[in-house]
Amino acid sequence: MTKLPYELFIALRYLRAKKRHKAVSLNTFISIGGVTLGVAALIATLAVMTGFSEDLRDKILGTNAHVIVQNLRGGGISDYRDTASKIEGLPHVVSAAPFIQNEVMLTSHAATTGSIIRGIEPALEGKVTDISKTLKLGDIHSLSTGLTKDNIQYPGIVLGAELSKHLSVGIGDMINMVSPTGKIGPMGMIPKFRKFAVVGIFDSGMYEYDSKLAYLSIPEAQDFFGTGDVASAIAVRVDNIFAAKETARRIELSLGTSFWARDWMEMNRNLFSALQLEKIVMFIILILIVLVASFNIIGTLTMIVIEKSSEIAILKAMGATRQGIMSIFIVQGIIIGVIGTVIGVPLGYGISLLIQHFYTLPADVYYISHIPARTRISDLLLVASSAIGISLLSTLYPSWQAAKLDPVEALRYE
Repeated sequence: MTKLPYELFIALRYLRAKKRHKAVSLNTFISIGGVTLGVAALIATLAVMTGFSEDLRDKILGTNAHVIVQNLRGGGISDYRDTASKIEGLPHVVSAAPFIQNEVMLTSHAATTGSIIRGIEPALEGKVTDISKTLKLGDIHSLSTGLTKDNIQYPGIVLGAELSKHLSVGIGDMINMVSPTGKIGPMGMIPKFRKFAVVGIFDSGMYEYDSKLAYLSIPEAQDFFGTGDVASAIAVRVDNIFAAKETARRIELSLGTSFWARDWMEMNRNLFSALQLEKIVMFIILILIVLVASFNIIGTLTMIVIEKSSEIAILKAMGATRQGIMSIFIVQGIIIGVIGTVIGVPLGYGISLLIQHFYTLPADVYYISHIPARTRISDLLLVASSAIGISLLSTLYPSWQAAKLDPVEALRYE
């Protein structure tokens, strides 16, 4: 039978307090409980915040491309077909598609609102964004064919769900598109307008997109805005979203200094930086729960030192070193921290799963029916190491007090 080191044996013995030392045992359980609750709260909170961040990222990338390539000199990209083909030949690029973007006014029988028009190639757009997945009604390919109504062929338009509600239109209804830039007449600038038929409605889950964005085919957008055979930019999808920045720099090197490539993190830097800062602040705030538990550990070990002062004196008289005495109480604190962490990690993970699956939200307010929760291994390791590290630090003062105990003074009145 393998014998335990005496430091570990005595540490375990002190944790298993006898009946006459119930207070010490109760404080031990309180300390373990404090660490457990702190770890569980941290893991559940970080999981929810990570889930919200990733859900928001997925919604943004569902409507926008991973990389946007533009002409630095302005005026759009005239040779956009050759440029897109060249981009597709680069490493990590899955597909590339040109698009046109401009601002207009949309009017219906019920309302008028400003909108962002995006001209796309329906056959290519599904390869760079998730428009085909977010389309709830209609068909994206109807943008190319339009809609025949009263023996008149109307070009097609796809609206966001909130935009269609605001205009009070549905599939097959007519809307007017008005552009502030048009021909110069005797009375000044004459706005350009044209009728379009609603052929699709998409729901991305992001209110900003669903309430402002609308899609046309590229030829219709070029004709309406009078740009000629020019694209505003080229949307690029990559095989790894976290390699988008590197791919954007590679695109710039390949196309030359007249092109500017921006990745999704750069375009949404303020938003994701704020989310990351919020996550860090929440971690700092919730780690205070573990710090409170560390005071319980300090109190527990201090009580043990007082209760066991005579035994500590005997150990020193028998030859135990200061380092050995310190090790006894350091091991006790580490055991409390490890037990609390081992219980707290699965508890926090379970809480995050319960929140995700059973806590519902009004979808018409938050646009999600359940709170997303994502638990990362890196977060688990960070929380576990922090809890155990704080538990270790909390043992230093009590163990130092025990190590400097004078055996003569401790045994004088025994």
